Amino acid sequence: MAIRIDSLVNQGIHLNDRVNILDTKSKSQALLLPFMQIPTGHHHVADAVIEELERAVKSINCEKVDILSYSFGKVERLVSATYLNWIKMVPKAYDVVYNRLAVKNHTKRSRQRVYEAMFIAFFKKLMKETEPRILFCTHCLPSNIASVLKQKGKLHAVTVNVYTDFFINRVWGISGIDYHIVPSITVKKFLLDLGVDEERIFVTGIPVHPVFRIPYQKKSNQKLHVLITGGSLGIASMDKLIPSHPEIKYTVLCGHNEKLYQDLSEWNHPYVQPIRYVDSKARMNELYNQVDAVITKPGGVTISECLMKRIPIFTCNALPGQEKVNEMELAQLGIVNQVNPFERSIESQVKEFFQDNERQLMYEENLNLYHEYVERNSLSEILLTICKA
Repeated sequence: MAIRIDSLVNQGIHLNDRVNILDTKSKSQALLLPFMQIPTGHHHVADAVIEELERAVKSINCEKVDILSYSFGKVERLVSATYLNWIKMVPKAYDVVYNRLAVKNHTKRSRQRVYEAMFIAFFKKLMKETEPRILFCTHCLPSNIASVLKQKGKLHAVTVNVYTDFFINRVWGISGIDYHIVPSITVKKFLLDLGVDEERIFVTGIPVHPVFRIPYQKKSNQKLHVLITGGSLGIASMDKLIPSHPEIKYTVLCGHNEKLYQDLSEWNHPYVQPIRYVDSKARMNELYNQVDAVITKPGGVTISECLMKRIPIFTCNALPGQEKVNEMELAQLGIVNQVNPFERSIESQVKEFFQDNERQLMYEENLNLYHEYVERNSLSEILLTICKA
């Protein structure tokens, strides 16, 4: 049975006390498991959880391990490069394969024999080396392996799924997982339908750094200012989203895409400001606070940061696979505005939104409804509850 936060308060345990609630006889360690070294949402979410854990629990030892690198060493680089090139060169093929393997019939959970054969021995070795008290899976593959071992009684750590998309693909382990940190009420209902106990599900949004908690103040500037981001890799043909004679001010996050940065710099246009990869969360928060809206791919973390700050979101150029599914789920919730650069200019579609008071009001109502289902307790307090269980 999960121990709820109010019971902790009744016992005199408060988050501000930063007490050490873990068994002092154990290694008091939290292990976080992303997948691959690419700085994707799996790593950003793991980092956010570490930040919140260290705020909540005194002297906790957090460790983040990429299970692919741990298992196969330098082969991870080849896998990562192949993955990125596959998406770039044959996106339709990737989309078909992803949907067939991870999305189709996703209510039916089945053993992933190939993944087990590849990783289960390394997973057991990692558990023996680290002896984690709590295990946080921010990727579906380590979650799947953890689920198999938990059901066999061969994994004793408290195990938590931290979902990094707005849906749950078929690879995520469900049976045997102790807790689920989910992005929306829709995902919570999905888990309930699979038989997960409600008290083991926390709707938090996709975890983001606490610096993004403070909602931004809507700008009163006459000229619209829009932030365009394509993720840390700076992909998605972002330069094609800006007209040759823009009327809106654009700040473009180029990530590690140096060519995109140089191309936009050569424009030398007062309304177009390219920025290289932003590593600082505080700096990223400053950028959010300067703009009226964000145009982005429908990746989990950027979307969740904007939802936390209640910034209007426009999605386009979804990558094949999970991003397309994300966009569909977010559109059904009414918390993103889908725009299509092939219909007419993105700039005109953004301007139409800000010229339509009724549409803005409806969007704000959908945002309020989304936040209505988010836990009132902070992520730090929720993690404190999980650590105490």
